[in-house]
Amino acid sequence: MPRQSTITTAAALTGIGLHSGRSVSIEIRPAAAGTGIIFVRGDLPGKPRVKATANNVTGTLRATTLEDGGAKVFTVEHLLAAFVALGVDNCEVEMTAAEPPVTDGSALPFVRLIQQAGIVEQDAPCSYINITEALTVRLSDKFITILPYDGFRVSFTSVNPHPLIGVQYGDYEITSDSFIQEIASARTIGFMHEVEALQAQGLALGGNIENAVVYDDDKILTPLRFPDELVRHKILDVIGDLALVGRIKGHVVAVKSSHELNTSLAKKILASL
Repeated sequence: MPRQSTITTAAALTGIGLHSGRSVSIEIRPAAAGTGIIFVRGDLPGKPRVKATANNVTGTLRATTLEDGGAKVFTVEHLLAAFVALGVDNCEVEMTAAEPPVTDGSALPFVRLIQQAGIVEQDAPCSYINITEALTVRLSDKFITILPYDGFRVSFTSVNPHPLIGVQYGDYEITSDSFIQEIASARTIGFMHEVEALQAQGLALGGNIENAVVYDDDKILTPLRFPDELVRHKILDVIGDLALVGRIKGHVVAVKSSHELNTSLAKKILASL
C-alpha cells in the first residue's frame, strides 16, 4: 500500500506576487502524517493557518483563494499542483504575504524547491479518492467532468479568440515524470488589452513578460516554451485546483474550464464522498 509523504527538510523561496505585486518569502516545512497542506500567514499576529481544501475556497477571480478565519491566501494553485504531482501529502507553507511568488509564471520553480527539500515516506497509508461515477459542472458553454479511471488523466480543450492561439487540446496521463516534463513549465498567459482593466481591479500588479506569456493584439511578446503552452497551463491549473481534494484516481475532461469550475468540481467530489 502506498504511504503518505512529506518533505525531508525546510526550503525557502522569495519573489513577488503575480496579482498583489508584493514582495514575499515562503518556507516549506515537513509536517506530520495526516496534516495535509497548511498555509501559515507568518506576517500576521498569531500566525493564522488555512488548510488547502476545497471547502476553504472563497474566491476564483483569476486565481484560487483560500480563507479560514484570519488566514487568507491566493494564487496557490501552481504550488499545490507541484505538491500533488510529486506526491507530497503533508507540508506547512509559511508565507510573509497573502500570495506566494509568481516565479516565472509556472510551477517549475516550485518543483525544484520541493526537490531541493527532498521527499520522504511516512509511516501512514496514503488513500486515493476513487471516482466511481461521473461528476460534472457546467457554466454556459464551459464544463468540467471527472470519470472513473485507474490513474489520473486530464483532457482539456481551450478555445481562445486570439489569432495566434485559437483551439488547443491537451491530453496527459499525470505522473510525477509527465508533470515535470510536459506541464510544470507552462506559464500563465496574459493579454495587453486586459492589463488596464485587471490592474484597476487590483490584479496582475506583479505581472510582466518575465513571469507570463504576454500577447499583444496580433503578436506574442514572450517566446513560447511549447506551441500549445496555454492549454498546458490550463491543465496545470486543473491539477492544482483538484489538489484541494487530495490524491485522485479519475479522468478529467474539460472544455474552457476555469478556476471557478475547477474548484466547484473539487467541492462536488468532496460532497460525494
